[in-house]
This record gives sequence, C-alpha cells and structure tokens, in this order.
Amino acid sequence: MAPDVTFRALANGKRLQILAWLREPRLHFPPQADGDLVRDGVCGVSIAEKLGISAPTLSEHMRVLTAAGLVKTKRAKGWTFYKRDEAGLKAAKQLIGRL
Repeated sequence: MAPDVTFRALANGKRLQILAWLREPRLHFPPQADGDLVRDGVCGVSIAEKLGISAPTLSEHMRVLTAAGLVKTKRAKGWTFYKRDEAGLKAAKQLIGRL
C-alpha cells in the first residue's frame, strides 16, 4: 500500500464519513431491494443521497477509497455496491502506527 494513496484517501471528510457509515451499514442505510447491506455492500446511489452529492462526485470518492484498498466494490444488476475492506483498513492503521 502506497502511503501517499492511503493518506490522500483519508484526507477528505466525506470519505471518512463514508468509511464510518460502512462500518455499520444497517444502522445508517435502509434495506435494499437488490443486495444485502452487509454481505454485498451499500448501493452507491444510497451513499450519494445520504451525503447530498452527485453520482459522479461519489464515484470519484469511491475510486480513491478503492485505489487505497480501503473499500471493495461489487457490481450487480447495473448497480455498484460498496463495503469496507477490513484487511486494507488494518494495513492503513499499521502504516499510520509506524509513522
């Protein structure tokens, strides 16, 4: 994991908020017609609506989080679902701890 990519991902309040919400998706998002909130992840549309941002803006935030290895994506029925990558988050915490 490249430190600059990790720090860029974590240097934005909206991305930190997304990671916090994805920690407990059932607490922060309503049930979805397609896909389980925990098993499959949260639909990007729901995340964008909750943040009050456009779909393209959310896509950029999620691209950064995915590139840093902090979020996993899953495509199903034309939707993109996102969930935390706990192994990537653990590695990020270890990186920060070494500094």
